[in-house]
Amino acid sequence: MSDFDSNPFADPEIGSPFQDPSVTQVRQAVPPGLEEYNPFTDAKPTPGGMAPKTTAPTINTQPAIMKPTEEPPPYSQPQEQSGAAAELLRRQEELERKAAELDRREREMQSLSASGGRKNNWPPLPEKFPVGPCFYHDITVDIPVEFQKTVKIMYYLWMFHTGTLLANMVGCLAWFCVDTSRGMDFGLSILWFMLFTPCSFVCWYRQLYGAFRSDSSFRFFAFFFVYICQFGIYVIQCIGITGWGASGWISALTGLNRSIPVGIIMILIAALFTSLAVMSLIMFKKVHAMYRTTGASFEKAQQEFATGVMSNKTVQTAAANAASRAAQGNFKEQI
Repeated sequence: MSDFDSNPFADPEIGSPFQDPSVTQVRQAVPPGLEEYNPFTDAKPTPGGMAPKTTAPTINTQPAIMKPTEEPPPYSQPQEQSGAAAELLRRQEELERKAAELDRREREMQSLSASGGRKNNWPPLPEKFPVGPCFYHDITVDIPVEFQKTVKIMYYLWMFHTGTLLANMVGCLAWFCVDTSRGMDFGLSILWFMLFTPCSFVCWYRQLYGAFRSDSSFRFFAFFFVYICQFGIYVIQCIGITGWGASGWISALTGLNRSIPVGIIMILIAALFTSLAVMSLIMFKKVHAMYRTTGASFEKAQQEFATGVMSNKTVQTAAANAASRAAQGNFKEQI
């Protein structure tokens, strides 16, 4: 172990490699100051005989930032991307609204089924009234979201129709007051009000309500047929033929010759009938356009009619009685 701990260069026979003449010559040829040079520092080597330069202490300052001569243009999203994002947001809001509406309708249907079914709520009559409501009417519950606006407009149009018939009755009454020979017009105006108000609700508005509620092709066709007739009645009432119980344009001009205030009232009523005719035509086209998007057809209407007729208990009873009578007749003839 002592051999390993001893210095091999201490042997005078071997000598130190650093005392070799070639090494000592190279060391003497090194420029003064290079021995103190540290390559890992930024300081330059100083020549021999000169004191090293001392650097002044640096002050910690903010880095220099060059300001642009022109402001960069503001970042603007392309119009197509912004339009697509707006469309996606609109569709998402629409889907969320529909989901909330369906959830609400489902909860209402569950509450109604738990309470024993839906109760009729139209017309809204007092509880002490001897006659109760005849129909269940709730657009937000029965009608899909995309058709609710159209059904509401048709309901308001029916109410406008009822108000116009009431105003027509008042106008005919005023005409009868200034001209006693117009009693027939006043009587017919009362009949039109009492007849067309419930019939219009049942025959065309209720058909439209049921068509959108159950997507029934047969009810759509029933609505179109009745509403065309209703439009024809609006046109006749708008014309105002004397003796037909309508304060149309002809009757209004006739009443204007007898009394200016009565004539003005009848002209306003004629304008109401004209508005009804125009709005009914617009809504007829709108409903027909929506009907074509629902997938309804005349073949479906025939199938629904046949299914409804065959499922009717009265029709089934009548068919069974007719079949039994025919069988009995055939049996008697054979005997």
